Amino acid sequence: MLIETVTRALADPTRLRMMRLLAHMELAVGELAQVLGQSQPRVSRHVGILCDSGLAERRREGSWIFLRQAASATGSRGLGAAIARMLETAEEEDAAFGARCAEDRRHLAAIRTAREEGAAEYFTRHAGEWDQLRSWLSPAKTVEAALLESLEAERLGRLLDIGTGTGRIAELLADRSAQVVALDKSTEMLRLARARLQRFPPQQVELVQGDFVSLPFGEAEFDTVVLHQVLHYAQEPAQALAEAARVCRPGGRIAVVDLATHEREELRERHAHARLGFSDEQMLEWLTENGFAPSSLPIALPGKGLTTKIWLANRNAPATGKRKAAKATATS
Repeated sequence: MLIETVTRALADPTRLRMMRLLAHMELAVGELAQVLGQSQPRVSRHVGILCDSGLAERRREGSWIFLRQAASATGSRGLGAAIARMLETAEEEDAAFGARCAEDRRHLAAIRTAREEGAAEYFTRHAGEWDQLRSWLSPAKTVEAALLESLEAERLGRLLDIGTGTGRIAELLADRSAQVVALDKSTEMLRLARARLQRFPPQQVELVQGDFVSLPFGEAEFDTVVLHQVLHYAQEPAQALAEAARVCRPGGRIAVVDLATHEREELRERHAHARLGFSDEQMLEWLTENGFAPSSLPIALPGKGLTTKIWLANRNAPATGKRKAAKATATS
């Protein structure tokens, strides 16, 4: 981040306002245009300047482009963090700038409301499809309480919620985590999660679009990995768990919450389940092959027709790709 480039990027009142807005929440370019009262092409030009300077980052989600503060501006050290503190002080001491920023935040309330209303409308449309499935399961509150208890009261570090869906698990675990990254392949699901999670500061909860069989993260980036009612959508569950192992730090933990084996074929047809649950033996095999050691017995939570299971394990070694290859050769 060159100081000359940064200085030029901040030499515009609109970009100063944008940086203050991004300190509160991640915003789509169209949402920024709405808050600022400017055209989207004009805002896009400002976005380009901020990103080129290293003060902000773009993230594509389907056809939408979201903007967030650069990671260098969200910590407590470095030039980016110093600029963030400077802008916060400027808002307090410059009455005109402070008034404009306060007005911008009032417009943010309309963005939040629109997101929540969109989420509510989606749930209204699909409620009938989910009511029957929910009736077969152990109550959500029972499952959530068991997950919290199984993860214990300790801090969860940097947590990855794979297949976040509506964002409920990310919301549940956010206060116990240093940071939560909520990932989903569906832009529609991310829209719902964004509405639920928008009360958290952007540096605490990050939403990412991606596929669980090809996670867009480097190795050993997370202390805790959670897959909540998502693995049954995988055509190759072992591959999804191998990716979870790759991004989990040695000594980290994984929690898989999913269905025990069952025979309800209608879930394939009506809810696109690729797998009709999992046995303890199969889950144990996949976890151990990928360097996880079970830390407790599986937890069973019976419902009215379907049983939810929680499998917990600790990451104790790198993924055993070579060992699996040797095993395949020995059995061929």
